[in-house]
Amino acid sequence: MDDKILIRRISEGDQHALRLLIENNRNLVWHIIVSLVGNSSDGEDLFQEAFLRVFKGIRHFRSDSRLSTWIGSIAHHVCVDYLRKKKREMSVHSYDTDIKQVSNISTGVGGNITEKEDLKKIILAAIARLPQDFRTVITLYHLDECSYRDIAEITGMPDGTVKSYISRGRNLLREILVSLVPDLAEIRHDE
Repeated sequence: MDDKILIRRISEGDQHALRLLIENNRNLVWHIIVSLVGNSSDGEDLFQEAFLRVFKGIRHFRSDSRLSTWIGSIAHHVCVDYLRKKKREMSVHSYDTDIKQVSNISTGVGGNITEKEDLKKIILAAIARLPQDFRTVITLYHLDECSYRDIAEITGMPDGTVKSYISRGRNLLREILVSLVPDLAEIRHDE
């Protein structure tokens, strides 16, 4: 469904259109929440708050950007507001992954990771160890496949900063992955 039609139908009170909007943007909003505040018990509340703000502001959406980018920006602001209220800096978070379990993940012959789920757990544990800004841009770029421009609009960072953070975040991620799974140091990375 076209964004303009979807917005019009939501504005008219169409519950099906609202469910479609939430379903289409669920992963984006959740990834933003987890990257900024972790997988805390407040995550569900923040998720609901983000979509409540989207619903309240949908009539005022200007088509300057994509609808998903606007929704991502709202989710980002909800999280920033939450962090300001808590006045605490979040450090290492778990993406439903206990980092201690990473060392227990089995590797196959020659140290190659054999299970796709094991690799996913390792990568998510490594992402969770990144500093907040790097974690956010890496998550948006690689997990949500947002463009540099979309990430800039969501986070309020300049395009160049986003590009720099993605590059630096990848390098940090590579270092963390090697510390979690030393056998990965043998794999050559070409960019």
